[in-house]
Amino acid sequence: MKKLLLLPLSAIVLVAAGCGNDVPPNGVAKVGDTTITKASFNHWLGAAAKGQQAPGQTAAATVPDAPKFTKCAAAKAKQPVPKGAQKPTQKQLVDQCKQEYDGLKDQVMQFLVSSEWIQQEADKRDIEATDAEVKKRFADQKKQSFPDDKAYQEFLKTSGQTEADLLFRVKLDVLTNEVRKKVIGDEGKVDDKEIQAYYDKNKARFSQPERRDLLVVLTKTKSQAEAAKKALEKGTAFKAVAKKFSIDDASKAQGGKLPGVAKGQQEKAFDDAIFKAKKGVVTGPVKTQFGFYVFEVTKIVPKSQQTLEQSKETIKNLLKSQGEQKALDSFIKDFQKNYKEETNCAKGFVIQDCKNAPKPKTESTP
Repeated sequence: MKKLLLLPLSAIVLVAAGCGNDVPPNGVAKVGDTTITKASFNHWLGAAAKGQQAPGQTAAATVPDAPKFTKCAAAKAKQPVPKGAQKPTQKQLVDQCKQEYDGLKDQVMQFLVSSEWIQQEADKRDIEATDAEVKKRFADQKKQSFPDDKAYQEFLKTSGQTEADLLFRVKLDVLTNEVRKKVIGDEGKVDDKEIQAYYDKNKARFSQPERRDLLVVLTKTKSQAEAAKKALEKGTAFKAVAKKFSIDDASKAQGGKLPGVAKGQQEKAFDDAIFKAKKGVVTGPVKTQFGFYVFEVTKIVPKSQQTLEQSKETIKNLLKSQGEQKALDSFIKDFQKNYKEETNCAKGFVIQDCKNAPKPKTESTP
């Protein structure tokens, strides 16, 4: 709630939309028979602009007033100029205001159009967000986000939003979640036959390779490694030998311990030696690109395979998630395509996903 991010609705609506020539004079866009008004656009533009301000500034001073940006440029002209910097020209101030406006305009249009899309989709599916449900959800979020009413009132002041705006956002979240549930439907249901088939095909994913715990000493030269091995064979503790001879700071800090080594994790010569060695026998020296290893296997954890029963819940959740995502992906594709065809945007308010937006330029091959 504390973030003023005028982006498309999460969970389902990923982009916003459409355009054309039948938008009424008081509108910025039309989705089907519903007009998104300039008044609504200006309201959310003000909120977006105020939400991006530095503390202490007022919304009226920074809302870019297209198309001439007179007030915006005048407000910027009053701002102090950093020491050593040149005072910006009127044209530069206007250009700054226009750049800010273009960015905010696209965000606001995305928000308004995607909001209308989800409301119309919910209506088609007979989904309703009751006032009681919205108010309860809002009260819960407010309690989690603000320690007291003073903090909440300060947020309203600095964000440029009203409580009605926040309730509207909560309503959109409720509708979005309910549409998502309808889209998923039974797509996330998984039966035992599917679980068995996945397990049989992916048994390797549910196995653990053999692992070995080691004590190691890594030296620069073979003679140093042989000296370390002799000391170990005489009964000197690995910790003491590692401290004296090892050049591997990581294992030396652990008294020479290198736990949980699986096949293929080490350089081939060392890897082969590890998995041929007997437990409790000092082995080496083994030459590697890093130097010479002397080591002892202290523990062997055999390879293990999870049973179907042990893997069942994991597989079920995975297949459920895949089924739900597939249903959502299919829905989103049609959702965007269909509503884009129903969305007309006024000149000056066209965003990339509008019906009459310029087609993306394709790079020509030489």
